[in-house]
Amino acid sequence: MTLEILYFAWLRERVGQPRETVSTDAATVRDLVSQLVARSDGHAAAFADLGTLRCAVDQQLADLDAPLAGVREVAFFPPMTGG
Repeated sequence: MTLEILYFAWLRERVGQPRETVSTDAATVRDLVSQLVARSDGHAAAFADLGTLRCAVDQQLADLDAPLAGVREVAFFPPMTGG
C-alpha cells in the first residue's frame, strides 16, 4: 500500500521534511515505524524514543498498534500541550 506520512514539530526537523509518500506492507503503525527508522539517520533520531511521540491514522488519534489496512495517511507529532 502507499501511505502519505506527515511529520510535525521536532520530528519534521529530524527527518528533514514535512511529508513523504512511502510504499509499505506494514500491518500496524509500529511496523511502519520500524521501516521508517531504516530510511535514514534522521528517521532513526525522530523515532528513537517512541514514548515521546503520538500518531494519527487518517486524522484520528491512534496508538502504535493501530492497523494500517485501508489507511491513506499517518501523522507523527510530539505530545500536545495546552495553554
